[in-house]
Amino acid sequence: MAGPEDPPGGTPEGAPGGGEDEYRSVVFDETFVRAARLQEFSARERLTDHAPAVRRRPPRHRGLSRQVLVLVVLIALAFGTALYMGVRHPSRTPGTGVAAEPLRMTVIPLAPRGEVPGLPDSERLYDRSPAAQFRIGAEGVTLPASRRTAHFSDGQVVTALLTAKDYIVRSALDPEVLTGGETRSVRILLGVGQQEQFDRSFARPAPDGRHAPTGWLVRFDPARTELADRRIRVQGTLRASEADPGTLEVTADHTSVYALRPAGADPGARVSLFTVRRELHFRFDRENLRMHQARLVVSHVQAGPLSCAEDSASRLRPLLAGGTAGEGGPAGTDPYAPDGAPALCGSLAAAAQPKV
Repeated sequence: MAGPEDPPGGTPEGAPGGGEDEYRSVVFDETFVRAARLQEFSARERLTDHAPAVRRRPPRHRGLSRQVLVLVVLIALAFGTALYMGVRHPSRTPGTGVAAEPLRMTVIPLAPRGEVPGLPDSERLYDRSPAAQFRIGAEGVTLPASRRTAHFSDGQVVTALLTAKDYIVRSALDPEVLTGGETRSVRILLGVGQQEQFDRSFARPAPDGRHAPTGWLVRFDPARTELADRRIRVQGTLRASEADPGTLEVTADHTSVYALRPAGADPGARVSLFTVRRELHFRFDRENLRMHQARLVVSHVQAGPLSCAEDSASRLRPLLAGGTAGEGGPAGTDPYAPDGAPALCGSLAAAAQPKV
């Protein structure tokens, strides 16, 4: 007679070890049952709600594994460190990790050897000066034929030349900048590493060869001087060359001539010419080219007629028509000629003045 645990017909032939062993592999423990996504309704629930025999159980939410948490923490720490280093060292050029080279500047005043000539008509004054054939404004800042270098393409060379031209136009030909107004249009063309030096030059000017505003741009004292003609005459050259495999260098040499009169003077007042020659050296790495920014590393300025006794670091205070200055340097310096300049102050050559 079969026991209560055996099948009614007894153990089938060939069954290995009885029924208990046969179904042992499919016995579900409590953990498996709790994790099941389907759950059977009770008989009462099926009769009352006419629901299906089973319902879907909501998925169990598992917490993040320890490895994922550790990874998130490490990423947060790395991001925080990078952010801190970028804020802590703003003078570093992006992408290079090297501090930007500061601008070295020289501003040489040129004193006249007599009375500053002038005429009521600025056009006639220009026609009688060495600037008679100069072009007007940005047209005088011409680009050379661009040629690729060993490590820079034609397009990159053109970008460097255009950026240098933009700097020259904004820093020497913009009436707002010339009359002591905004300087942001010039500042944004400098790499981030030089903007701090630029800002300090205007916040705390000093004739130290590093922080003179007139080393960055042409700037008159609006309390004493105004433009009699906004059509500034310009002539000069731009040259591009490869300094090393990662650096392009652009050298600019331009002479700008301004027609000036005393601030608030009548339109019929006499006008005089003021000449500024600037030799600028720009450097560009690939990040500068991508950002349309430059590193200005050398600025050599000759300007006159000026008095050697005046401070030319913060603003230029030209001697106007009829003005005179004391003795200048030992020899006349012509800002139109490609020769050297005295170290501190020179005298303005007679050939550089209009013939009136």
